[in-house]
Amino acid sequence: MTLRRNVGATMLAAAAVAVLATGCAEVEEAVNKGGDTPCTEYIEQDADKKRITVTKYLDEERGNGGEAPDRTTVDLAIAAIDLMCGAQADPETPIREADLSGILSPR
Repeated sequence: MTLRRNVGATMLAAAAVAVLATGCAEVEEAVNKGGDTPCTEYIEQDADKKRITVTKYLDEERGNGGEAPDRTTVDLAIAAIDLMCGAQADPETPIREADLSGILSPR
């Protein structure tokens, strides 16, 4: 009986951890500023957070009817934004001001 209770508690704990891990990513995306993120915040983000920020920004630019950006588009946008933020005189410049010509144009 004790073994069954321990196994049940372990399974419940594992399920809770999985739910929390998924929920954290959703919360991060919800509070993320997307294209309004200033360079100062963007350059401090790790690679995963940059990907979330840039994906949200690209989604904002495409509107509700557009397809989700593919991995290559996100990678190219990250490179362009990294360059812009690295050379930007004003650290409060939002990432949406990066020159993404050709990246956002329809196929």
